[in-house]
Amino acid sequence: MSYFSEESILNLLYSYNPWWKTSSVQKDFNKPMKRASFYESWKAFNNEQIRRTVLLSGARRTGKTTIMYQTIAKLIENGINPKDIVFIAFDHPLLKLCNISQVLDIFRQNITTSEKIYCFFDEIQYSEDWNAWLKVLYDTNPNIKIMATGSASPVLADKTRESGLGRWITIQVPTFTFYEYCKLLNIEVGELPSGIKPTQLYQLDKYTQNELVNKFAFLQPHFIRYLQVGGFPELALSKDDIYAQRILREDIVDKALKRDLPALYPIRNISDIEKVFLYLCYNSSNIINMNTICKELQVTRNTLEKYVLYLEGANLIYISPIVNVGSKQILKSQDKIYIADAALRNAVLMKDDITNDPVELGIIAETAVYKHVKAFNYKAVTKVGYYRGGDKDKEIDIVVQYAQNTNPIMIEVKYREDSPISEKDLITELSDSEKPNLVITKRIDDFGLHEFKNGKKIFKIPAPIFLYLLGYVESLGYDE
Repeated sequence: MSYFSEESILNLLYSYNPWWKTSSVQKDFNKPMKRASFYESWKAFNNEQIRRTVLLSGARRTGKTTIMYQTIAKLIENGINPKDIVFIAFDHPLLKLCNISQVLDIFRQNITTSEKIYCFFDEIQYSEDWNAWLKVLYDTNPNIKIMATGSASPVLADKTRESGLGRWITIQVPTFTFYEYCKLLNIEVGELPSGIKPTQLYQLDKYTQNELVNKFAFLQPHFIRYLQVGGFPELALSKDDIYAQRILREDIVDKALKRDLPALYPIRNISDIEKVFLYLCYNSSNIINMNTICKELQVTRNTLEKYVLYLEGANLIYISPIVNVGSKQILKSQDKIYIADAALRNAVLMKDDITNDPVELGIIAETAVYKHVKAFNYKAVTKVGYYRGGDKDKEIDIVVQYAQNTNPIMIEVKYREDSPISEKDLITELSDSEKPNLVITKRIDDFGLHEFKNGKKIFKIPAPIFLYLLGYVESLGYDE
């Protein structure tokens, strides 16, 4: 702190908190569209009975900071004095040399006299001993409310565990769902049947199902673009998709690999973790064999395992574990890996046009489906993974297993022109005659219930319909 004057810190705080002078959050920061993750974080932040520090975790450019600005705007709308609200971005070089307490002391001495203050800490992991300071603030200042963002989930999780449970709630902020992407771009589907859920479409009568297909048919080209540019809001709004991919590669992937991760973890060789991420991009949606990767990339098993966890922690990949189905226990398994957003894979591999490559489309469609299912279930007590079994050790792409004793949801992604499913396929074998398993298809008319001679059933849903409805259902109950 001795390197810089109090005046320099105060000037920086004024630049971060323009509402101290204007009494409002500028429109560029306070985006009109609010996501489910905003409402979840607001509910936790504004809860007077159960006090918690709210930690927002997600990849770069997913909208974590926007959620904080929207929360600040809502506080001001609700009558909170703007000078009782402080926003601090700890990835600024000046603030990396300060601890939270020092900055808050300057804020209290110069800006507010109120006991009750509202603190918003961006990229909190860059502040030295942040967990210890937050613990002290929480325990000694019951009138302080805190919301913070961080791009590295394990760092947040480990530190919050060190400081004791019961003080924090972590809310994941994934990239935009296809539904949110459409909403952002004002792509309107129109009114949908009440209570509609993608896992219950098979219960609709044939006429309603056909009406639904007709309603969603125009989304097909929008879905292809979504698979290319992904769920990053700034890039979705871009008019130049190739430029958007370059920004994605440079601003999100490169900075995460070359700046964020080395600052947080003991990474000796940045090129090694870049190689690991590139390998995983090529093999997204596949089961990974650690020994094979070690040989091909010439890294040790211990290093590889750490780097995979670091990449997961930076919200760049999802790890999909094998899930037990029924009474059969799986003794040995390997994980599948998915890139956290299909567009990240396109950007890294520099695939600016995937429309004529059915293999690539299949890979990123499965990646998008897994992301949606995983993100949708972040609040619930569930396990999302895949299953391998049956007579010929077959595989089911995605399995959602609830903690209660209920049948899991099983999903097979067949994003291709033809999606033949027989009664010998594992997705059919394990299907419940009352509640069919799901097959996600490509063609908008490849839709409906299929019943086999043995009584088993599967239900086909085109990917745009399934992903749109999944996001739509998540949003229900949140809109103001």
